[in-house]
Amino acid sequence: MHKNIKLHPSWLKHLEKEFEKPYMQEIKSFLEKEIQSWKTIYPSPKNIFAALNYTPLDKVKVVIIGQDPYHWPDQAHGLSFSIPNETKFPPSLRNIFKEIESDLGRPSSEIENPHPDWRLVNWALQGVLLLNAILSVEAEKAASHSKIGWQNFTDEIIKIISRELDWVVFILWGNFAKSKKVLIDTSKHFIIEWVHPSPLSASRWFFWSKPFSKTNEILKKQAKKEINW
Repeated sequence: MHKNIKLHPSWLKHLEKEFEKPYMQEIKSFLEKEIQSWKTIYPSPKNIFAALNYTPLDKVKVVIIGQDPYHWPDQAHGLSFSIPNETKFPPSLRNIFKEIESDLGRPSSEIENPHPDWRLVNWALQGVLLLNAILSVEAEKAASHSKIGWQNFTDEIIKIISRELDWVVFILWGNFAKSKKVLIDTSKHFIIEWVHPSPLSASRWFFWSKPFSKTNEILKKQAKKEINW
């Protein structure tokens, strides 16, 4: 399977055998059948592994774990919580930027205006791995691919980071992301866990949690370059 996939060498080195496992072959067959049945899948096939290609393994400083891609048109492009430019803000991403405003003092006017960093590519290029645990979804059907095997693959990614790197900051928003804590060696990595930025929880607890300044404080203490959020 991996021979037809463009994946950064730093990841392919550790994931090559994973692509040959039966569950990955089953995922491939499932997606092919869905596409042949004229179902719309997000993100586009070329962007399914975008998070890994934007952020090579040796560049990872921070990991933000999402659940699955956005399931509405023109939103998902392979990075958790991110959207393409000029796309209407999903509620969770809007709340993330409101918290950036509160945490770092970014003027609120920036949240309402088009901005080149809204799709979070800038974060990814600085070493923030924006990883969804489930890497595909059927249009307009949230969590529709949650049981096809993707978590076997993305759990392995988290294990690789935990094993191969030191002092990575894992930001775990919501119970789903927090469930991945068991995969992380907390003796050599940092975990910031809080409620999810969705409207259901944001107004109660997400706001004023200051995850961005906390992350930069950790990176600074480890003599790593801070993230320009």
